[in-house]
Amino acid sequence: MSTTTQSKTVLRGGEFLIKESTAADIFTKDELSEEQLMMAKTAEDFITQKVLPNVQKIDKQDHELVQNLLVESGELGLLGSSIPEQYGGMEVDFNTDSAINEEIGKGHSFSVAFAAHTGIGTLPILYFGTEEQKNTYLPGLVSGALKAAYCLTEPGSGSDALGAKTKAVLSEDGKEYILNGQKMWITNGGFADIFTVFAKIDGEKFTGFIVDAKSEGISLGSEEDKLGIKGSSTRQVFFNNVKVPVGNVLGEIGKGHKIAFNVLNIGRYKLCALTMGGAKMGATTAIKYANERIQFNVPISSFGAIKHKLAEMAVKIYATESACYRASGLINDMIVDLASKGKDKVEAKLIAAEEYSIECAILKVLGSETLDYVVDEAVQVFGGTGFSEEYPVARAYRDSRINRIFEGTNEINRLLSVGMLVKKALKGELDILTPAMAVQKELMSVPDFGSDEEGDFFAAEKKAIKQAKKAILMTAGAGVQKFQQAFDKEQEIIMNIADMLLEVYTAESVLLRAEKVLGVKGEAGASLQIDLAKVYLSDALERINLSGKHAIAAFTHGDTQKVMLMGLKRFTKYEAYNTIAARRRIADKLIEDNAYTF
Repeated sequence: MSTTTQSKTVLRGGEFLIKESTAADIFTKDELSEEQLMMAKTAEDFITQKVLPNVQKIDKQDHELVQNLLVESGELGLLGSSIPEQYGGMEVDFNTDSAINEEIGKGHSFSVAFAAHTGIGTLPILYFGTEEQKNTYLPGLVSGALKAAYCLTEPGSGSDALGAKTKAVLSEDGKEYILNGQKMWITNGGFADIFTVFAKIDGEKFTGFIVDAKSEGISLGSEEDKLGIKGSSTRQVFFNNVKVPVGNVLGEIGKGHKIAFNVLNIGRYKLCALTMGGAKMGATTAIKYANERIQFNVPISSFGAIKHKLAEMAVKIYATESACYRASGLINDMIVDLASKGKDKVEAKLIAAEEYSIECAILKVLGSETLDYVVDEAVQVFGGTGFSEEYPVARAYRDSRINRIFEGTNEINRLLSVGMLVKKALKGELDILTPAMAVQKELMSVPDFGSDEEGDFFAAEKKAIKQAKKAILMTAGAGVQKFQQAFDKEQEIIMNIADMLLEVYTAESVLLRAEKVLGVKGEAGASLQIDLAKVYLSDALERINLSGKHAIAAFTHGDTQKVMLMGLKRFTKYEAYNTIAARRRIADKLIEDNAYTF
């Protein structure tokens, strides 16, 4: 059930599919305060002045430099931005932390080391550690005196984390656990002081442990020769009769999955924030080059084909940012609300991230694929020079690719976004059945050709989004009805529904943000934001239609299929918008500013 804070309606996780939001309900990056922007500027200056001048050295695996930079970022408070003051942190709100991470995302390999340390390296102890463990480790992690790594993946268990083979056995005197096993793809593995290690006690109880990386019996594989993020330390870690004090068990015995999965929710959200920074930097690099590169006696930025690329970068970035900060605002509001009712702030953050796990999964996919699009097109704008390591886009292209694998592959996250939605519905946490039944009934009725609400500038767009939600409810509802308990085995259909879900959430987010700007600046002042929203929505509806067709054709036939396809066409209808002219206007602004400035 939705809760109301003042005049704002706060939707629960996944409720965006079945309920409407207004512009007043959402948080946007445009609403960050001066103090919040100053914190982000601190991160931006650090990346610009300290990290980017050293990217060549970092990529040549100067890990001492990376460690020194981590310490410097700790001195600025960046490593402890989300950590309570009692452990040496700054404990900024969630929206501020989002803005900080966005700037850190411009740091190539360093941003990976930073994110692994502050995220999966530190948060398990913050969320699940005892008070003694927090007091022992967090101050060092916040200052950078201690560096952290997270040991989950094994040669035989990647996405199937619970299939781990690393084993822990209690010693005869009951004072220590003896660890044996192997972990791989461990970021910061070459220099970490602290490992969070997952092992099965007696081969059965999946449990987390805090392990001193200098313990006897730990050995490291050689540095991985990776496609990208070459400057991040990535090694295998081997445990041979490693002794871990019983006091270093993290969380409850046999409940290690709670640590692994809950930390991933925050990690997925933060990855989206990080990729936005990288995408903005990639777009700006492409814009500057397009303005400088002369062909046929004119800058290539004057060519329509290049304008299309630059504008589409902006459309995707602006939409992704809108979706990201919308979720940030929801998570932040829930943390504040829970804390006001006496809940511990650390626990409140964990609860809020779990509540919006569907949105976090969507954002992980959205952010990583937006960045991939931007850097790929940046290489294309650079042409032949883009293929040379002498130019910055080659590194950006290589470094981007891992993000579709990090924090659960995009395929896993697509499956999760729909799977968690269905699970919430089955548990009665989301009433999806009622609106889904209403959509089925509507399919058999005369289409509604009623006029749009008068006086609402975005009436047609809001109606289009409302209808697109019906397309998802129709497709997903029919799929669940058809396959019932076996629905989770129909991965291709689920992936199509996940794409529809992503598009609706993102389109609604960018539209509500544009409406907010419209309310402040008026139509003339918000003209480009209107273009950004309408271009995204227009294309999103086409993509929703295509994904719906693929899914519907997979499990229907005959009259049922005809009715559903007609319904899909009706639910994805939107008046033609001149996206070519709109993209030209967007591109002209980018070219004039010589940077991404939206």
